[in-house]
Amino acid sequence: MTDPTAGNPQPGSPAATPSAAHGTRLDGASVQASASGAPAPAPPSESTTASPGKSPRFEPVQRLYQAVSDEVAKLYVGQDELVLGTLTALFSGGHVLIESVPGLGKTLFVRTLGRALGCDFGRIQFTADLMPSDITGAPVFDMQKSEFRFRPGPVFTQLLLADEINRSPAKTHAALLEIMQEYRVTIDGTSHTVPQPFLVMATQNPLESEGTYNLPEAQLDRFMFKLKVDYPSELQEAEILKLHSKQVNLNERLENEVRTITDPETVRQLIQLCGTVNVEDALVDYINKIVRATRTWPAFHIGASPRAGLALMQCARTLAGFGGRDYAIPDDVVEVAIPALRHRVQLSAEAEIEGRDVDEELLAMIRGIEVPRD
Repeated sequence: MTDPTAGNPQPGSPAATPSAAHGTRLDGASVQASASGAPAPAPPSESTTASPGKSPRFEPVQRLYQAVSDEVAKLYVGQDELVLGTLTALFSGGHVLIESVPGLGKTLFVRTLGRALGCDFGRIQFTADLMPSDITGAPVFDMQKSEFRFRPGPVFTQLLLADEINRSPAKTHAALLEIMQEYRVTIDGTSHTVPQPFLVMATQNPLESEGTYNLPEAQLDRFMFKLKVDYPSELQEAEILKLHSKQVNLNERLENEVRTITDPETVRQLIQLCGTVNVEDALVDYINKIVRATRTWPAFHIGASPRAGLALMQCARTLAGFGGRDYAIPDDVVEVAIPALRHRVQLSAEAEIEGRDVDEELLAMIRGIEVPRD
């Protein structure tokens, strides 16, 4: 896949985002062209990225990102796009929709991530008979006190894996929608706040459509990213076989091999810190042009909403923080553009008949937008 063009960083700034330093991107591609169409320089090594453009104020964010990635890698092999995308969404206050086949270790990833961050984690297997009260909780009668009390459901956690979310009916989707947007559950007129940081990582199987319910556009728009997770490479799959074929209790491995390197309060503070990253007016205009272009692009029947622009800005700030910078650059925007937009646009009937791909259309669209130089 050819990648969209990235702009020139500010003088003295690192030329690559954190994922570029590790050889991966959120869209699974590598930078191949500059804004003028000329070949771009190869991604710098980690020693090169230690440039004067970094800010001491954002060193804790960069260290935490690197440390969490290292801890996750102890048990979870590969899928760098999933790791980076989930951490970016978490530190941007968003949620992630993952399109992948079963058996790629998503539950293991959430548990390992929760252990490293010191956050609670949970999993809900969505089925056709799952009711809203099954996930939110419900009032139960206390015989001793002769009164009803609220019993929290499984959504009262911090990292929630909503497995095969499209198998539940619309009313269950609606219950989850409020929690994702408002971070609270309302039962009998009383609101109950879920603990923060709060991240929903929902999955859906792209191959099997029997007995599934399509997610409404309103809920799709609540997800900051849609990540596509494919099978691991041959070497990665061999490493998985060696690492997880010894019938060792997973709880023991999480306890003994994965360190807890932070806590929820620190994560909340760093999320607020990422929100202070500077975004120049020229970059705001660039983001605005990308989002608005989706509404006039010939291959798209429906374009992205202003919420997509907010997602691009928040995630660009987070990626800058992961890189140790106190300012965002066009590369940060390009890094997150495709996963932030692919579920917010719809191909026209003609484009679908011609077999066009959403990602390829987004790539072509972004290439046609001038990158800010200052």
